[in-house]
Amino acid sequence: MLNTFPMLHFLKKYLLKYRLVRWLLILLLAPYALALAYIFIAPPSTLMLADLATFSLPKRTWVKLDKISPNLVSAVLAAEDSAFCDHWGFDFKAIEKSLDKAADGKRFGGASTITQQTAKNLFLWHDRSWLRKGLEAPLTLWLELTMSKRRILEIYLNIAQWGDGVYGAEAASQYHFGTAAKNLSLTQASLLAASLPNPIKRSAGKPGAGVLMGASVIARRALRQSPDLSCVK
Repeated sequence: MLNTFPMLHFLKKYLLKYRLVRWLLILLLAPYALALAYIFIAPPSTLMLADLATFSLPKRTWVKLDKISPNLVSAVLAAEDSAFCDHWGFDFKAIEKSLDKAADGKRFGGASTITQQTAKNLFLWHDRSWLRKGLEAPLTLWLELTMSKRRILEIYLNIAQWGDGVYGAEAASQYHFGTAAKNLSLTQASLLAASLPNPIKRSAGKPGAGVLMGASVIARRALRQSPDLSCVK
């Protein structure tokens, strides 16, 4: 008589592995499906979802890009990604410079584009691990392939964190300066851009010496270098 117990054990083990693989594939592929939906709908960031999970209500009012001051667009691009209109998600010149700094013993970083940061903010967690970077790379390319540059920038400016529980240009403008995002001056926009690397420790509304210095550099860069905005007009 055929002993069915080993076979049943094998089938259970196989089905368990199959389920785990299936759920892993779903988790890996879900962001790509969501990205297609985000072409049309206003998405949350992972940090906003984390706030909701801990019963904290994030501050965010979605606004179209044409309701955001060109000063903020120029300041953010000057600070974060001056080649935004010229690349397909990766600024290889900036990456090369960062690698050179790392070779000299300095900290590697500062090469992430707006598209990379959008992919991270929408779908991933915030750290400098190679795992996150590995997941971020194909998502970055997917955003570039499926979305316009204007839409990528619009999403970024509406999900970027600008304070504890403060997300997006409109909420940040109201929170820090008591004005709408469309009315931001270059000085205010530069302060917001200068606080982006660490918006919890760096306040745009109550800037320290470091933020003030960074904002001054960003404002001069935005005026003199005039980042290419052709792809978002």
